[in-house]
Order: sequence, then C-alpha cells, then structure tokens
Amino acid sequence: MNNLYQNKNVLVLGLAKSGFYAAKLLNELGARVTVNDAKDLSQDVKAKELEKLGIRIISGGHPVDLFEDDFDLMVKNPGIPYENNAVKKALAENLPIITEVELAFKVMKGHFIGITGSNGKTTTTRMIQEMLTMNRSEGNAYAIGNIGVAASEVALRTEAKDDLIVELSSFQLLGTPTIHPEIAIITNITEAHLDYHGTRENYIDAKLNLIQNQTKDDILIYNEDQAGLKALLQSKSRAQLIPFSVHTYLEEGVSIKAHSIYFKKEKIADISDVFIKGEHNLANFLAAIAVAKIKNVSNRQIKKVLREFKGVKHRTQFVLEWKDRVFYNDSKATNIEATEKALAGFSQPVVLLAGGLDRGYDFKELIPSLKKHVKGFVVMGETAERMKHVAELAGLTNIQEEKEMIAAVEKAYQMSLPGDVILLSPAAASWDQYENFEIRGERFIEAVDYLIKKDRN
Repeated sequence: MNNLYQNKNVLVLGLAKSGFYAAKLLNELGARVTVNDAKDLSQDVKAKELEKLGIRIISGGHPVDLFEDDFDLMVKNPGIPYENNAVKKALAENLPIITEVELAFKVMKGHFIGITGSNGKTTTTRMIQEMLTMNRSEGNAYAIGNIGVAASEVALRTEAKDDLIVELSSFQLLGTPTIHPEIAIITNITEAHLDYHGTRENYIDAKLNLIQNQTKDDILIYNEDQAGLKALLQSKSRAQLIPFSVHTYLEEGVSIKAHSIYFKKEKIADISDVFIKGEHNLANFLAAIAVAKIKNVSNRQIKKVLREFKGVKHRTQFVLEWKDRVFYNDSKATNIEATEKALAGFSQPVVLLAGGLDRGYDFKELIPSLKKHVKGFVVMGETAERMKHVAELAGLTNIQEEKEMIAAVEKAYQMSLPGDVILLSPAAASWDQYENFEIRGERFIEAVDYLIKKDRN
C-alpha cells in the first residue's frame, strides 16, 4: 500500500465526483480527510457515505476557522477558481494545492497516456481506449479523468501492465506539478475558458502543464494543422514530437495521402473505412492511430475501430431520425470552434439550437458557419441576445428564442423540413441553466423523445 499520504491531514475542497473519489482514496491510504463544500451537504447521499467512513464533512460555506487545522495538502475540485476565498487562504499559507488527478497519478500503476486540448479530448480518449482494448491479452485500458471516470476511482485497481488513458482539462492541469505521461497528445489549443484563466496565455500555460515533466524518452503527439502549435511545442517540449495532419502528408507523422491514412510511410486504412464523419473526427482518429501504432496495435484492429466507432455521447451524437429529420446532440460543444466543427460535418441544411453561459464572447467567428450551414436558429440561455445579433449579421431571418429545452426542440422541428438536421451545439457552457453539459444533452434527448410522442398523437 502506498504510504505517501499516511497520517497526512488533507482538505478536499469541493465534493462533486472528483472530490468524492479523492476523499475515499485518501481515506483508504490512511490520511485524515476533511471535505469542505460551499453547498449544504446535510442531505447529500455521497457526503453521508463519506461520513460513515469517518471522513469529516463541513458544508454550507467556508468557515473562517477552517484552516485552524494544520492541513498538509489541499485537493481542489478543478472547477473551483483560484479566486475562491478558501483557495486564496491556502495560497497565503503556502499550503500545496493539487487536483484529484495528481493525487491519483502518485498512486496509479501502468503506462500513462495523457490527452488535452480545447476540443476533441473525449472522442480521442475513447478512440484510443477502443484501439488498445481490442484483442488485448493482458491488463486493461482505462479511460479516466475528465471523460467522467475519476482517476482516483480506479487508482488502486491499476497494475503495471495497464494503460491509463487520461483526459485532462486545463482546470485539472493547473494542479498537477509532478504529472508525467509517457505519451502526451495535444489535439488543439484555441481560446477557451478565459473567464477562469483570465488570459489566453494563462490558458495555454495550463494546457502545457501536461508536458512539463516529459523527457527525451517520452512522446508528444500534436496537431500540425494548427498554426503556431509546432513552434510553441518545439520551444517547450523535451519529448519526441509526432505530428498529425488532415491537410498535409507527413512522412514522420500520421496523415492523409490519396484518400488513405498513413502512419509515417505505412498505409493504415482508407478514409472510406471511417464510419463517423467530419474533419474534426478524422483528426481525432489520426491522433489515436499514432498511439495505437506506438503501442503495436495491428492495422487490422485499427481498421475495425475506424469502421465500428460510432462516436461519444454528447459529441455530435446521433439521437434518432424522425420524418426524414435527423437529430444530433452536441452538448459538449462549449466553445465557438467546437460548434464550427460540428456544423462543418453536415452537408444538409441545419436548424441549430445554441446558447448558454455568457462569458462575454461576441460569437462573430460563427458568422461564416451560420451563413454556410444554418437555415434556422433557436437561441437559449444567457447568450441568447448575443447569439441572435450574430445570426442577424449572418443574414438569418428564421431566429427564435426559447427558455426551455422542450420548447426549443419543438420550435426547431417546426422550422425544419424533410432532409434537414436538427442540431444542439451550444457554443457555450451549460452552467447558466444546467449543472453540466451531460445533463443539458440528456434534456435535449428527452425533449426529442417528448416531441415525437406528441407528434404521434
């Protein structure tokens, strides 16, 4: 048993999923654990479970005497900003602050593959897991981290023969001083989460924490198609660089030539083998193929995944087809570029549902995509007025605002004709109306089901 945290006094700030599993892991490792959350947890099922284990719960605020205990460490929920008073107090007292994935990293066994980027992280993570799981003779390929399975949940089950495929957000990476992936992937870096990080530079620096401890023996896979990324990584990384590109043939990377996919000079598959459409999904597959080839996965197995992989829930997820309209759930599109990529994947006219948390963006970057792909627009959430303004600038005339998902889906259906796509791709975070993007996506799916039942009657 790892004794790194034995008898350590640890404060877990914020419950949620990561805090729950961090607290359980620390308790199992012999730490004295206190969980503090601003929300009232007196009736929370997970909090009660932790209390039964002897873990102290302090909720409903951050009391001034919280730090009278002599804590050795804070494990911070990634979503809690560093401007939070409890975090500021910890910083003032020079208390080490990490996130849950760093805690798990110090305990986990196996080969660590880390994935970050503004878009495509989850899909790439799941693709890699599929490729490394097929016909595996020993060990497991775990997909963990920001993908929805806390690293601390599986940490003590891992073995040296396992592959740990870890999706990492910029929020998580701010608290990872020792994290060290053998293989790292940066899918892309665009402007995102500036309300949390303050500046683009801070956001990029957070992302680059993934590679801060890599050495010349490690590998960094990156997107050659993103302007400036190669030069940035050449100046920051000590690892071996392997690029991938949808647009340029690369003799030392993963790329496309004559409608075929190549790893270096070896043909892997044909583009026609890829089931899910869209250039962004193809780019994700190229990154995943790089990992698969490094891990000696056969081309036959890679092609099988290319043909069978149907995508990830809430990421341009096919929901159903009704009266020759096709519904897609892309609730994970929490920034402008993700929505642009989703729209680019369709040749049919799109009725778009978008909007959410207002982070101050003007959304003008969406105008070319709206002009090219969108015939009708249903705007929602805090950004509704901004979205409406941009739609008008794009020349759209069929624009409606709705406050609830059921009404929004019904309005989108009324705007559509046979052959159209009805797409939820918000270009904004969910927290103005929903606890997370998953719940927003589930509400969309439920609203589609409700619409069809109503339409049948």
